[in-house]
Amino acid sequence: MRLIVARCEVSYAGRLNTVLPEAVRLLMLKADGTFMVWADGGGSSVKPLNWMAAPTVIEEHADDSGQLQRLVVRKHGQEDRLEIAVAEVISDAQHELDAIATLEKEGLERELQELLADSPQWCGEGLRLVRREWPTDIGPVDLMCRDSDDEWIAVEIKRIATIDAVEQLTRYLERIRLDPALGSCRGVLAAQSIKPQARVLAESRSIDCVEVDPAVLRGERQPDLRLFAA
Repeated sequence: MRLIVARCEVSYAGRLNTVLPEAVRLLMLKADGTFMVWADGGGSSVKPLNWMAAPTVIEEHADDSGQLQRLVVRKHGQEDRLEIAVAEVISDAQHELDAIATLEKEGLERELQELLADSPQWCGEGLRLVRREWPTDIGPVDLMCRDSDDEWIAVEIKRIATIDAVEQLTRYLERIRLDPALGSCRGVLAAQSIKPQARVLAESRSIDCVEVDPAVLRGERQPDLRLFAA
C-alpha cells in the first residue's frame, strides 16, 4: 500500500462534478487499485472524502526532477475520473501489508465455534475434533475433525451462511487437499441459518450443510423431535 501525504486539490468528474480545494490530505493507493482521499477530523475521520474502488487505471505525472505533480485515477471501463493536482508532497511511503488477514470472530459466530468444538458430533455423526483454527496458507478453517472412518472433515462455521461462505470453504478445501494425506478431506458448512442459494451451491460441491441452534448447544432446550416415515 502506498500512502502519500500531500497538499493537493482533488477534482472529480463522473455522475456529477466536484472539487476539493487545496489542502493537506492523505492519498491512499491500495495494491488492488482502490484509491482513497482522506482528511483528518469531523465526519471524514471514518469515511474518505473521495474514493474509487478497483479496478482502476492510475496515471502518475512528475516533473523533470521526479517530483509528483499530478495523479489521474480512472474507473476501468467507465467515465468516472479523479484528478489530483499536487502542490507539495510531505510524505510518500509504501508499506507491504498482509494480503489476507484473519478477523477475530465475535459474538454468536465465535460462540458457535466454541460450542461445536466441544460437541463436534452436531456437525456430523461420529465426528471428533482434531484442532480449532486449522491453518491454511489463505487463512484458518474453523474446525478440523475426523469421522468414524477416520476421514478428514473441514468445518466452516457462520451465523448466517451465504454463497460467500460456500466459496470460502471451497477455497479452504482446495488448499487443504494439496496435502496428499488430506486429499479426501470433505467439507461441512455449519450455521444457525443457511440461505437456500448457499445450500444449493454447497450440495453441488458435495459440501454438507448443518443448521445448529445455539440454545440447544448450550443445553438451554431440547432439540426438536422429528418423525421419519418407515
